[in-house]
Amino acid sequence: MTAISADQSALVLFSGGQDSATCLAWALARFARVETVGFSYGQRHLIELESRDALIRGMAALQPEWAARLGERHTLDIPTLAEVSETALTRDIAIEMGEGGLPNTFVPGRNLVFLTFAAALAYRRGIRHIVGGMCETDFSGYPDCRNDTIKALNVALDLGMARAFELHTPLMWLDKAATWTLAGELGGRGLVDLIVEHSHTCYLGERGARHDWGYGCGQCPACSLRARGWRVYAASRENGRAQ
Repeated sequence: MTAISADQSALVLFSGGQDSATCLAWALARFARVETVGFSYGQRHLIELESRDALIRGMAALQPEWAARLGERHTLDIPTLAEVSETALTRDIAIEMGEGGLPNTFVPGRNLVFLTFAAALAYRRGIRHIVGGMCETDFSGYPDCRNDTIKALNVALDLGMARAFELHTPLMWLDKAATWTLAGELGGRGLVDLIVEHSHTCYLGERGARHDWGYGCGQCPACSLRARGWRVYAASRENGRAQ
């Protein structure tokens, strides 16, 4: 990390899903060096982590400058997160609404833990900028995806590590249709097609059924959000062509 300053470097929370893939492209368009970190925490959709290699290879092939900027890939194991949670993402139970109006796919503290571990890694790697796909515009109501949460955590990390980190959430105010649009703006149709084919969003880890928006069960909250956003995005794209 000696040749590139901390302010030119970014660490992207990269799960292998649509949002994190878009965030990776966003970071590659802005920073001289971009590292990625994924988390294995006992999630049912562990297959998402397997999607990362194809996405990274595809992005490197799309734009040579992106290939030159891609840095180390990290995977951190946090099995304790599944052990202390009783959720539909970490247990073989049906997805349903839980108490307080939150779906039982909510893993308490997940993003807080992820960002704290990411900051610790960024500290060691000499990286100032941390990028995550949190969004409170088109989401399932998770409180740790909200802008106020991320801002508060940014302050806590700065104080606790005596470093001036900057947490970036480029999707915070975008719905899923706008996220598809952003991918197109960053990498053209090639990036959109790459995300459709190789990213994984389905909470159940389903890769059998191929839809126009990608693979998934088509029924879980993650698939529903992704499919609805794709329909709006595709309709907008067709309208633009017609004009």
